[in-house]
Amino acid sequence: MPLKFLPDGIEAYAERHTSPLPPLLDELVAATAEKMGVRAGMLSGQLEGTLLQILIAATGAKRVLEIGMFTGFSALMMAGALPDGGSIITCDVDADAIAFARGFFERSPHGRKIDVRQGPALETLKTLEPGFDFVFIDADKGNYLNYYEAALPLLAPGGLIAVDNTLWDGRVLDPQDGDSKAIAAFNAHVQADARVQNVILTVRDGLTLIRRA
Repeated sequence: MPLKFLPDGIEAYAERHTSPLPPLLDELVAATAEKMGVRAGMLSGQLEGTLLQILIAATGAKRVLEIGMFTGFSALMMAGALPDGGSIITCDVDADAIAFARGFFERSPHGRKIDVRQGPALETLKTLEPGFDFVFIDADKGNYLNYYEAALPLLAPGGLIAVDNTLWDGRVLDPQDGDSKAIAAFNAHVQADARVQNVILTVRDGLTLIRRA
């Protein structure tokens, strides 16, 4: 049984008292559930998506990097917080998910801000110029440490990194499987990294915020 971080009803209460999603994003959530089945749980959702929007708006970010796009929910949420002229480079390897996401990007006024790069993210990151104001990492857990080390040099002064799933349903407390061990190792690495300041927020499955010290 999944570990519960909040009393029954609290997350639903928080959703009811959080700005509602635009209709297109509601449709994307429903279509993801229909198409992806249990994998739809990978979608970041209303609470986290709205938090990403607020962080981007509050930091004045104009250039965003996303590692792990899935069906495009978080990319569209972040794009909605960017000013005209802002941009997101988003990385994914799943051709079907990319095609699904692009269908929604084409219907959104913010879709033009999103540049999808298909292929292994670590290879894509090698081709990018520094200066990203905001980085969102939500991809294969075994590479979290590699993504972090590749993204940190690309971060602009004053930039912010957000990393999803860093509580991993509580399995970081006693990691047994490969992904749990990878996330626990990532959390320990960031905590010991004198280059940065970090905090884990208990939003959904854990969201770590990182900035240069």
